[in-house]
Amino acid sequence: MANIVAIVGRPNVGKSTLFNRLVEERKAIEDNLSGVTRDRHYGHAQWSGKFFSVIDTGGYVTGSEDIFEAEIRKQVKLAIEEADVILFVVDCNDGLTDLDSEFANELRGTKKPLYIVANKADNREKAFMANEFYQMGLSAFEIFPIAAVSGSGTGELLDAVITHFKDEGEEDPDAGVPKISILGRPNVGKSSFLNALLGQERSIVTDEAGTTRDAIHTRYKFFGKDFIITDTAGIRKKAKVKEDIEFYSVMRSLRTLEESDVVIVMVDATRGLEAQDINLIGLAIKNNKGIMIMVNKWDLIEKDHKTMNKIKDEMLDRLGEHKWIPIIFTSVVEKQRIFQAIELAVKVYENKTRRVTTSKLNDIMLQEIEKYPPPAWKGKYIKIKYVTQLPTKNPVFAFFCNLPQYIKDPYTRYLENRLRENFDFEGVPVKIVYKNK
Repeated sequence: MANIVAIVGRPNVGKSTLFNRLVEERKAIEDNLSGVTRDRHYGHAQWSGKFFSVIDTGGYVTGSEDIFEAEIRKQVKLAIEEADVILFVVDCNDGLTDLDSEFANELRGTKKPLYIVANKADNREKAFMANEFYQMGLSAFEIFPIAAVSGSGTGELLDAVITHFKDEGEEDPDAGVPKISILGRPNVGKSSFLNALLGQERSIVTDEAGTTRDAIHTRYKFFGKDFIITDTAGIRKKAKVKEDIEFYSVMRSLRTLEESDVVIVMVDATRGLEAQDINLIGLAIKNNKGIMIMVNKWDLIEKDHKTMNKIKDEMLDRLGEHKWIPIIFTSVVEKQRIFQAIELAVKVYENKTRRVTTSKLNDIMLQEIEKYPPPAWKGKYIKIKYVTQLPTKNPVFAFFCNLPQYIKDPYTRYLENRLRENFDFEGVPVKIVYKNK
């Protein structure tokens, strides 16, 4: 059973700093600008042998008609519903504000354990000033003055929080669970896709590019299989990235790619496969990730029975030698082929983790080599005697031969194509190495 702690409060009080302190890594973007965090953001923490999940939320602003703030309010309410313990963060420097009092009214009805966390209490004087937050009249268990930046006071806070957990919790509920990430340019429909799969508003969606800022991780079950699906911030060309926040968002997206097993590169059907998409695919290949291309907004394309094949062929031409990357055409708005897309991602993961027995490999590949042996080099004949798959996370095949140094790239491509024909490695980079017999 998961123990869940939600961190809530108005904008710019240090919620993400406290979140990073509790999970002991910089998972959430921190900035002095208010409204940096928008979606619910999850991490794992432990204290005194108790394990728990932490939810970071956006700053809650009541009465605003701003589209982002309205969506943030929904996300905060969902976090409060999920939580076992609520940490209401306030700012000792600013003291009690109208926004704090208004948000306190939202929390007044909750029966869940609630602690007021008076952040930025860097000295004894500021810690004493934390008492003014009792004016809110909340039935909070206690007020804890802390300094999230240095960690001062967080130990006492956690000692109190873990008393409400009924069991020890799971050390890392996500350990060993396959990871699928959704990457692409801004505004191609990544967050809408995640929300459509889950049937709930997990990520905030607007027509404005750059709505998602952090990488948003979500557990997802599909036909009895468990996955973590991650929505990421849109990635633009470096020259167009002006703000620090967008820079950190892009860095989070790229780090998510590195941590993933399968990358779904989402493309806007109205714009086609662009240079930035090709760069993302190249990065995924370099990191040995499973890859698929999801062409979204297919409903906006005027088409006949030949359009899909024509666009697919154009994309495969742009991919060059990487024609093994599968392409699927979807419309998230119309819910067209979205579950087939996640089914394809699952298949790519299975291909990535496939093990081919040595006997089967040799039976098939030695026949293929006999049909077309490696070209002789300077009068020397190359003989491949044995093939095996190495015990690696990604498909790597070792070919044992007498003169490995004389085998050239065209013949390696031939072997790779024969491996792909005979064994299903669609969507997966395959590596071939040569060893002296």
